[in-house]
Amino acid sequence: MSIKIRKQDALDYHTHGQPGKIEVVPTKQLSTQLDLALAYSPGVAEPCKEIAANKEDVYKYTSKGNLVAVISNGTAVLGLGNIGPEAAKPVMEGKAVLFKKYAGIDSFDIEIDEEDPDAFIKIVKSLEPTFGGINLEDIKAPECFKIETELREKMNIPIMHDDQHGTAIISSAALINALHIVDKKIEDIVLVVNGAGAAAVSCTKLYLALGLRKENLIMCDSKGVINKDRPGLDASKLEFATTRKITTLQEAIKGADVFLGLSVADILTPADILTMAKDPIVFALANPNPEIAYDLAKKSRPDLIMGTGRSDHPNQVNNVLGFPYIFRGALDVRATEINEAMKLAAVHALAALAREPVPDIVFQAYGVNKIQFGREYIIPKPMDPRLITTVSPAVAKAAMDSGVAKTAITDWGQYHRDLLKRIGIDQKLTSRIIDLAKKKPKRILFAEADHHKILKAAQILRDEEIAIPVLLGSREEIERLIVEHRLDLTGCEIIDPREERELTNQYAEAYFEKRARKGITRKEAQRQMRDRNVFGAMMVEFGEADALVSGLTKDYSKTILPSLQIIGMSEGVNRVAGMYIIMNKKGTFFFADCSVNVNPSADELVNIIGLAARGVKFFDIEPRVAVLSYSNFGSSKGEIPEKVQEAVRLAKEKYPELILDGDIQANMAFNTELQKEIYPFSALANEGANTLIFPNLAAGNIAYKLLMEIGGAEAIGPILLGMKKSVHILQIGSSIRDIVNMAAIAVVDAQLHERNEHL
Repeated sequence: MSIKIRKQDALDYHTHGQPGKIEVVPTKQLSTQLDLALAYSPGVAEPCKEIAANKEDVYKYTSKGNLVAVISNGTAVLGLGNIGPEAAKPVMEGKAVLFKKYAGIDSFDIEIDEEDPDAFIKIVKSLEPTFGGINLEDIKAPECFKIETELREKMNIPIMHDDQHGTAIISSAALINALHIVDKKIEDIVLVVNGAGAAAVSCTKLYLALGLRKENLIMCDSKGVINKDRPGLDASKLEFATTRKITTLQEAIKGADVFLGLSVADILTPADILTMAKDPIVFALANPNPEIAYDLAKKSRPDLIMGTGRSDHPNQVNNVLGFPYIFRGALDVRATEINEAMKLAAVHALAALAREPVPDIVFQAYGVNKIQFGREYIIPKPMDPRLITTVSPAVAKAAMDSGVAKTAITDWGQYHRDLLKRIGIDQKLTSRIIDLAKKKPKRILFAEADHHKILKAAQILRDEEIAIPVLLGSREEIERLIVEHRLDLTGCEIIDPREERELTNQYAEAYFEKRARKGITRKEAQRQMRDRNVFGAMMVEFGEADALVSGLTKDYSKTILPSLQIIGMSEGVNRVAGMYIIMNKKGTFFFADCSVNVNPSADELVNIIGLAARGVKFFDIEPRVAVLSYSNFGSSKGEIPEKVQEAVRLAKEKYPELILDGDIQANMAFNTELQKEIYPFSALANEGANTLIFPNLAAGNIAYKLLMEIGGAEAIGPILLGMKKSVHILQIGSSIRDIVNMAAIAVVDAQLHERNEHL
């Protein structure tokens, strides 16, 4: 499935809130006069003097060791060409974001207004005192070869032009595994490269390093085959010129084992592929559209192994599999360069990882039941959390073994743990939820579809195939808002209760039967159908929708009540609960109950603990539950500590396998060192809590809202736990992103209910 990108969406994304995608965040406290004096004058003089005496101490006292510059002059930006350094900045910011997301590397983007390679080299060389590494990006050939080569010679920090080497490394890993599957040796194959730019040249060089014979290589450019007879070849092309008496791509590909395309869309035809050798390998990497469409190629040759640069097909050759982890390993041993040994180490690490059994967390991320090494899976998936702990150590070790590392890693187990801490192993949770939803989208009914945020979220959900939005409300108002906000919701079903007299009567009668002994008359039942939360709950109850999402404009308690009355709770559940997913740089945490139960009893807290633990396990995370109080294990007396202590006692009896403790204060629940010192008996002393159960609604509600507003945390929720069917309530004023996330959770919850499970 390809993602539909609208121009205005992309522009809005880059302008919303603070323009751009990155900011600088201090890593030290700056709250007192002493803090300021230490951070700047006069305290800052002390590290300055230490570094002046020993330049290597710059890694000790500054961020240099974890800082990479993403540098471009804008001469070869994506598929846009020479658009200039200013226009390149959004791309460079994006690359900086990926460094942080996937490898915990801080990055500054630097756009240089200079096309002369010698002047460019001089500028970049002058930046060496600032950065621990340099990622060159989007610089046109052949200048990029000269720039990278000379900078590597002149500088003593790792440098890589990712356009060249990123694709080379990832495609090399794919090639190793593809050849393994078809039982061919690289030294025996004939390989055709279509394209002679930076990436093509670098790929070819790495394939030769892996054992490809030069006489078995044929490279083509826009003029055809690059052969020795062609006049006017520059040095970069002459190096790969063939002696074969052929001139066209069609002649070159006859009998070839492998085709690598880094050129233009649709240059390859089914007839061309049919002339290739048995079990052909085609890496059609032109973006956004490959040299031949994936489905067309596979239909032409069922024995084909194919990779593209697209995420909607198997075997995506994606540079994000390489550069974050390569730089991570290089920085962690303070390598003076990224040499061939380090690149090859990354190649073999990626190839080996694809051959290992794939963990469940990857299945969940991509919404599939099985991923197994074979023709449809020859390189790891970008969302595989094992990449950082596989590629980075391999690169670091290669740097050490090849003599370019200034420091050594001695405890590889600790290094593994440190790598996971850098990225936060749970940071991809939101993506996993969305990918699970995409596996089997469900009909999500929005009870407040006459709000532009809901409609915008519905457009995203439909475009990305996360859900099938059903819009409940005034048709006239919904259609007016669609036009006013220039939305495209073609094909989305609109349900206007005023137009559905027969359905309204049916629902009113069913509602009357459910609530007749709760004071509801037929007339009142008819009146209640005007409430869209009531009407929406009836639609879900009757199977006309798979899930209900509401609450953007109404109080939580008023929104949830109709669903509780009409749909009800799952079997065995006597009280629903609300749980928030709280995400910040320290990790992912789960808060319950912050939205439903005002002052739960000890028995009700036990129910909340069970629901929350089951909800956390759904996200493939082991719950470590702290039941909170203002007391630590009986250190203070009062109604709340006593209630919490009783709840913990009962919960430990009911859920003996659960990592659980309390009563405990919130700060103590996370401080494992203090727990080990003062409360070594605590079940949370080793790893700390990731799931917090609050003693009452006031405490939980205040806590999560403070974290969101002044703590910089992102919250998803509240996720409603324990309902018979998928119902989820938004916070008043939720953002479009919040609505999309909640709808994705509603889809996944509906999928679970279909399997007779529930959150």
